[in-house]
Amino acid sequence: MFSKACEYGIRAATYIASQSKLSRRVSLKEIADEIDSPVAFTAKILQQLSRNKIIDSVKGASGGFEISRSQIDHIKLSHIVYAIDGNNVYVGCGLGLKKCNASKPCPVHDKFVQIREDLKNMLENTSLDEMTTGLEVGLTYLKR
Repeated sequence: MFSKACEYGIRAATYIASQSKLSRRVSLKEIADEIDSPVAFTAKILQQLSRNKIIDSVKGASGGFEISRSQIDHIKLSHIVYAIDGNNVYVGCGLGLKKCNASKPCPVHDKFVQIREDLKNMLENTSLDEMTTGLEVGLTYLKR
C-alpha cells in the first residue's frame, strides 16, 4: 500500500523518535542499519523528512538526526506518508486502473473506499510517540 520509501520513512522516523526520547542524535549509518535500508536510499528519505520539518538534521562532529521531544507526540504517521508519497494512498484505483471512479467503478471500488477511510483514520490518529512505546518495552521492532 505504501511505497518502499514511505515504509522506510516511517521506520526511520520511529527510530529517530525513540532515540530522541533518550536525548540521542543518530547518524545516517545507524538509522540505515537499524531499519535495514541501504544508506544512500535512507539519505534521500531523511532529506525529504527534514525538508518537511518532521526530523531535524544537525551538521557537524556531534551532528545527526533528531526530533524535538515536544514534537514527537504531535507528528502523526499521516505527516510522514504525505511527505514521502503525497496523497497517493488516498486516491486512485485499488487495482491500478486509470479510469476507475464512482461513476465507472472497478469491481473493488466500493470496498476500497472504506479501506482508505480506515487507513486515513489510523494514519491521522497514530503519533510517533505511540509508535515508540512498543519499541521501548520490546513488544515491537523495526527490522524484518
